[in-house]
Amino acid sequence: MNTGVAVVTGATSGIGEATARHLAGLGFDVVIGARREGRLREVAESIGARWEMLDVTDSASVDRFCAKIDECRVLVNNAGGALGLDRIEDASVDEWRAMYDVNVLGTLRMTKKLLPLLEASGDGHVVTVGSIAGYEPYVRGAGYNAAKFAERAFSRVLRMELLGRPVRVSEIDPGMVETEFSTVRLHGDAERARAVYRGMTPLSADDVAECISFVVTRPPHVNIDALVVLARDQSGATTVYRREDGS
Repeated sequence: MNTGVAVVTGATSGIGEATARHLAGLGFDVVIGARREGRLREVAESIGARWEMLDVTDSASVDRFCAKIDECRVLVNNAGGALGLDRIEDASVDEWRAMYDVNVLGTLRMTKKLLPLLEASGDGHVVTVGSIAGYEPYVRGAGYNAAKFAERAFSRVLRMELLGRPVRVSEIDPGMVETEFSTVRLHGDAERARAVYRGMTPLSADDVAECISFVVTRPPHVNIDALVVLARDQSGATTVYRREDGS
């Protein structure tokens, strides 16, 4: 199996950090990037990865990061996230813009910049971490829905445009995963964030990282186009079974 260099964005916590750990364990030469320097260095040192500061919303930062990379076989576009739960009538244009910038344009910036190296590897693979929110819109989720629907369209078009070239394109679409996601979305309200998962068993970051590891270790002729991953207690974006005792 050809492992090679794997680049993971948003790798200082949650799915990104778990993915970096799993890929390093599989023998990949992992390069991680994110905005929190101290945490980035800590994660890199713990798994033997290389690291560089990276803000996917800043083209100059993306250019600096990618200039340090000489080869790349796997790119995991994990950097992203949601902000707020406002109804459209109360929506913050700034928060919508921020979500679009990190989820959609950040994915575009990284993919566009590393695509020549991915193709040159002879078996490149672009993996984008999407969301069930990119399939099912829901009340108070329009801004995040719009970004994730767009990110999903990006992956589909990229897959079509690269047909016949040695680059695979996959999308991993998780449901509820207990990470920092809800805390960030709720502007640091830890109590409300905990309530999101009350009474049900959500996915863990490791669950999603294992799915990503599976996708990128298939034989070169196998492309997992999209993989929707939900907890047993969840069957849709807002369809969740919760135990009455809150356990």
